[in-house]
Amino acid sequence: MTASSQKSLRPLIVGTNHTTGNLTLRDRLFVEDSDVPKFLEMLKSNGLEQATVMSTCDRIDVATMSNDLEAATKAIQTSLAQHADIEIAELDGALYVHADQSAVKHLFRVASSLDSVVVGEPQVLGQLKACHRMARDSQMVDGHLDNLFQASYSVAKRVRTETAIGERPVSIASVAIGITRDVHGDLSRVQALTLGSGDMGEVIAREMMRAGITNMSVADAGGRSAKDLASRMDVPHVALEQLSDALIHADVVIAAVGGREKHLSADMIRIALKARRYRPQFIVDAGLPSDVEPAVDRLDDAFLYDLGDLERLAMEGLQSRESQAASAEAIVEAEVNAYLRGKRERTAVPTLVSLREHVATLREEALAEAGADAEKATHLLMQKLLHTPSERLREIAADDGNIESIEQMIETLFGLNNDGENKP
Repeated sequence: MTASSQKSLRPLIVGTNHTTGNLTLRDRLFVEDSDVPKFLEMLKSNGLEQATVMSTCDRIDVATMSNDLEAATKAIQTSLAQHADIEIAELDGALYVHADQSAVKHLFRVASSLDSVVVGEPQVLGQLKACHRMARDSQMVDGHLDNLFQASYSVAKRVRTETAIGERPVSIASVAIGITRDVHGDLSRVQALTLGSGDMGEVIAREMMRAGITNMSVADAGGRSAKDLASRMDVPHVALEQLSDALIHADVVIAAVGGREKHLSADMIRIALKARRYRPQFIVDAGLPSDVEPAVDRLDDAFLYDLGDLERLAMEGLQSRESQAASAEAIVEAEVNAYLRGKRERTAVPTLVSLREHVATLREEALAEAGADAEKATHLLMQKLLHTPSERLREIAADDGNIESIEQMIETLFGLNNDGENKP
C-alpha cells in the first residue's frame, strides 16, 4: 500500500446487534473463537487487508480501515453471508454501517459498554481486547487499526474512572454476589449451601461459582431430593439428616425449595449461628413461595434478603448506570473529537518532514555560496525560500486560478495580517 493510500485510510465497522438483528440471525452469524482465524481469512480473500471480528451473543462487529469504503462494506457483507450460509439479501435491514467519525464513536461506545444490552457490563471490554488479539495473531491488524483499538481502551478506562457506570450490580445474582463480598470478603474462602433445587436458586448458585466460590454444596429439604441438581452442578450432595451440620459451616445459604412450608426457621438459624460463634451468615430466600421464616431477619448476624429485596437493589443499580450514561456519552464524544483531530494532525507530519528537509538543503546551499558572509547567506536563503512559491503564485494568478483561497492559506500558514501590517 502506498504512502498516499495509507494516509487516506478510513475506519469502517459493519455489524448487527441486539437492536438491529433478531436472535435467529445473530445465532447464524455467530463466530466461535476457534473459527475466527478462518473467518478473518475469508475477509482477506474477499479483499480486506486488515480486519477484526467481535462476536458475542449480543453482537457481531467487523472493523477495518480502508480507502474504498464501498468495496470494504461489500467484502464484509459477503463474508458474513458466506459464514452464515445465507443470501446477502437476508442481511438487509439487519446490518449497520458506520464509517469515519461514526465508526470511531461506535467502537468507543462498545468499549465503554454504552452499546450493550445492560449498560456498564464489565466483560465487554475483555471481549473487545480478545477479538483484537486474535486478529493481531492472524496478522490482520496494522498500525492504523491497532491505534484505533488502543484509543478505545483509553476511552473505556476514562469512562470507568470518571463515572460510576459499572459500580452498581444490575441483576439479582450479581446483587447477591456483591452482598456476599460485603459480608465475607474473598469469595474463594466462602462456603455456600443451596437448599432445594428451584430454578432461581440454581441460577444464583451457578453465578456465585463463576464469581469465585469454589466450596458449594446442595442439600435436600422438605422431603425433596436435590441430588440431581448436585450432580448437574458437580458439587457435593447433602442429605436431609445432615442439613443441621451443613448450616453451621455455611457462610451463604440459598434457599430455593418452594411450597407451603418454611424450610428454614429462626430456631434453625439461631442454633447454627451459635455453633458458628456468631460469624455472620448471608441468607438468600429464593423460594416461591418464601422458604425462610421472617423472624430470621431479626437475628443478629443473620442477613436475610428475599427476591424482592434483590430485585429492588438490581433496579437501583440499573437506574444508577443509566444516570451515569449521559456523563459517559459526553466523555466518548470528547474523545472521538480528540482522536480525529490527532489523526488529522498526523497526516501533516510527512509534509512537514519534507518541508524541513527542503529548507535544510536550501540553507546548506546558501552557506556554501556565501562562504563566511552571514548577511549574504541570509539574503540568499530568503531568495531560495521564496523563489518557487512566488513563481507558482504568479502562474496561478495568470491562469485565473483560485488565488484568493491560496492567499488566505499563505496568510494562515505564515501568520500574516490582512491589513498588510506584516507584509513587506
